[in-house]
Amino acid sequence: MSVFNLFLETGIKHILDINGFDHILFILTLCAVYSLKQWKNVLVLITAFTIGHSLTLVFATFNIINLSSDLVEFLIAITILLTALSNIISKSSNFSVQFFIVRYFISFSFGLIHGLGFSTFLRSMLGAESSIIKPLFAFNIGIEIGQIVIVISMFLLTEVLKFVFESIYEYKKWVLSILSIIVAIYLIVLRFSTNMFF
Repeated sequence: MSVFNLFLETGIKHILDINGFDHILFILTLCAVYSLKQWKNVLVLITAFTIGHSLTLVFATFNIINLSSDLVEFLIAITILLTALSNIISKSSNFSVQFFIVRYFISFSFGLIHGLGFSTFLRSMLGAESSIIKPLFAFNIGIEIGQIVIVISMFLLTEVLKFVFESIYEYKKWVLSILSIIVAIYLIVLRFSTNMFF
């Protein structure tokens, strides 16, 4: 297997790994307010997230940014909490250009933080690679493909459930957002109670 294919496959598996549920939960929460008809908007948001974490992956790989993994996990929990809260306070019908621009910059900014979460794993994989450009590029494409798989799966499940629940999109938004808030608060409290990032 070529280096490119190895890191591409690794990126896909890494984002789909249930042990990295915080990244999966963030993607689901970010897209919870959208329906299948708005797939183009969702794709743009996911790509903004990928661009954000690609930048910090580069910086972290070259040791330009170096934060403790515990602090990064705490910040990731904050991004999940804020995204879920923004879902709840936004109106379902509010899909204005301004709303989308705000969501775009949220996705990009939070991608910067999540990239730090990927960096420790990627650094350990790079090892003795003489050139990191191709592996880094392949890994990011793999992450993007994995994110698209997550969102497509969510939309397919939503479309199936739509035959049972007419207001499935509203349910989806509330269920995912409340679940995300509970998980995020748990992770935040866990970090504070153990003082792991101080």
